[in-house]
Amino acid sequence: MVGDAYLDRLNDAQRAAVTHGVVNGVACPAAPLLVIAGAGSGKTNTLAHRVAHLIVSGADPRRILLLTFSRRASAEMARRVERICGVVLGDRAGIMADALAWSGTFHGIGARIIRDYAEQIGINPAFSIHDREDSADLLNLMRHELGFSKTQSRFPAKGTCLAIYSRVVNSQLPLGDVLMRHYPWCAMWEDQLKSLFSTYVAAKQAQNVLDYDDLLLVWAQMMAEPVLAEEIGARWDHVLVDEYQDTNRLQDSILHGMKPDGRGMTVVGDDAQSIYAFRAATVRNILDFPSSFPNPGTVVTLERNYRSSQPILAAANAVIEQATERFSKTLWTDRLSDALPRLVSVRDDADQARYIVERVLQNREEGMALMQQAVLFRASHHSGSLEVELTRCNIPFVKFGGLKFLDSAHVKDVLAMLRFAQNPRDRVAGFRILQLLPGVGPNSARRVLDTMQAAPDPLMALADMKAPPRAGEGWSGFVGTMQGLRSRASGWPAEIGLVRHWYEPHLERLHEDATMRLADLVQLEQIAGGYPSREKFLTELTLDPPDATSDQAGVPLLDEDYLILSTIHSAKGQEWRSVFVLNAVDGCIPSDLGTGETEEIDEERRLLYVAMTRAKDSLDIMVPQRFYVHGQHGMGDRHVYAARTRFIERAMLPLFESMAWPIVTPEEEKRQDGVRQVRIDMGARLRGMWG
Repeated sequence: MVGDAYLDRLNDAQRAAVTHGVVNGVACPAAPLLVIAGAGSGKTNTLAHRVAHLIVSGADPRRILLLTFSRRASAEMARRVERICGVVLGDRAGIMADALAWSGTFHGIGARIIRDYAEQIGINPAFSIHDREDSADLLNLMRHELGFSKTQSRFPAKGTCLAIYSRVVNSQLPLGDVLMRHYPWCAMWEDQLKSLFSTYVAAKQAQNVLDYDDLLLVWAQMMAEPVLAEEIGARWDHVLVDEYQDTNRLQDSILHGMKPDGRGMTVVGDDAQSIYAFRAATVRNILDFPSSFPNPGTVVTLERNYRSSQPILAAANAVIEQATERFSKTLWTDRLSDALPRLVSVRDDADQARYIVERVLQNREEGMALMQQAVLFRASHHSGSLEVELTRCNIPFVKFGGLKFLDSAHVKDVLAMLRFAQNPRDRVAGFRILQLLPGVGPNSARRVLDTMQAAPDPLMALADMKAPPRAGEGWSGFVGTMQGLRSRASGWPAEIGLVRHWYEPHLERLHEDATMRLADLVQLEQIAGGYPSREKFLTELTLDPPDATSDQAGVPLLDEDYLILSTIHSAKGQEWRSVFVLNAVDGCIPSDLGTGETEEIDEERRLLYVAMTRAKDSLDIMVPQRFYVHGQHGMGDRHVYAARTRFIERAMLPLFESMAWPIVTPEEEKRQDGVRQVRIDMGARLRGMWG
């Protein structure tokens, strides 16, 4: 049939997932569906086809909720849906794809839902959203106010406090359990932390601020109210969730609150790629999904891999088969090859770097572009020696898993100004902005904010108050800009230009590289043009920030070729022709911080599996005899000896080509033997100098 010809491009398992719940060409909210999508099995393509097939089969796109884990993934999904729908709907496909309005991240959709119901649940709809750094700063203010920064034995730092708070919220576990399991060195502070978190929540409410975790927590609390849950759940006939293995208990409770019987629910993921436990994600969500509804869910498994060669898949399958609990699947492909993945033994991290550079250049000479090659590692600092060697050899590279656009001080300053104008009770934003003014320190800033906080109209109070004693001429410019933002006379996005004009003198005063940073602010203005309002811009940019353009490593121009360096976590969902995995030794993979309980070991195993399955044609797994440890556990920097990762057992070795590097020629071996045979009594020589 011409109408569903687009289904012919799918394999049998993909087609079963796509057509689930479509009866006689009509889409109906059907029993819950779990799609176990193995690495490289066409997960995104399958999910996009399912959304398109529902629309083509009569589903209202306005009544479809599509939850992804980044805004970019959501935009890409919409493009694919439009392209697939175009086969049947022709010119109408764009209209239907644009109507897929409820597509985005959990946090982004949560923010929309909360604003829609804000007054009903006692929240001011003009709330601002704090990113992680702002949240940590506010926690730190509360920490100081409660006197915990002056305790005799050291109280946890602000970042640790926020991590504990976030894990408690997202895992839905008691504070004491979280401390004992993940932060045992902080267990003695349980009562103080409980007091700190209570004060932090009160401060957020007083300032009309929500943090990342609130966007899920408030949504989940709404789902705990049957009337609200039924009303919100009834908005959508179909709810589809991507990367379900990376959801936490809070997200899972939201989904079950909206669709308690599971009808119309589709979740897609791979238990073998669940690697975000440090964000409180739990693999249990996907493992338990089929049995978590009154009626059992349907499970479709995608096992055909379209990415990797068969030898790479055979080795990856052998690694993941050792997991204690998983959905049974064996990835296969018709991409045959004689090249086995390599296990490369080297002396240390310096040799590891030299080997990779040699292989990368060899691949390039054979026609493989640098950007078709990637080096993956467990932790960001593991690539230090390699970065030095790449720089020495003049090989351009880009590293992922590092600085984000919004982490830059100058971008945060401009956004703080906009946030303060949007919500003048936001003390973190106000504190940051006021201290940009010459002559305004923490005490003066606090007095200004206290005065604003006490007034019914904070911005009017700001306009009427006297300048702080040493504020100088900068005060009137600041107040004038704030009033201009309040009046909205410039309109959006011209308001951000108003802020940049005010901020430029401060940028030049505060930063030596002001010209480079100004480029970021110009880009920020361009980004702002894509949003309909200041509120929408601040929300979306906080929840899903783009990468930095003024990266300190000097990112190459887009038309240049460059090698990819990435943490394994940042590499998830990506693929390259050639992949190198650093430090496949116990202490790195698995990390020495993740070698406790069985579930921690399984997550480390899944990390190696994810790294291996990024490779299409060539995979080199590096096994240094010694590797450099960067200041772990307060023991300083040092080299340690380690064995090959326990995840590649002796029985698996026939699946790999095992080799040592550098390869020593007979002449070099003879010369080294001669060196080894030399024996010197150095002590006698040194004593003889004085005898």
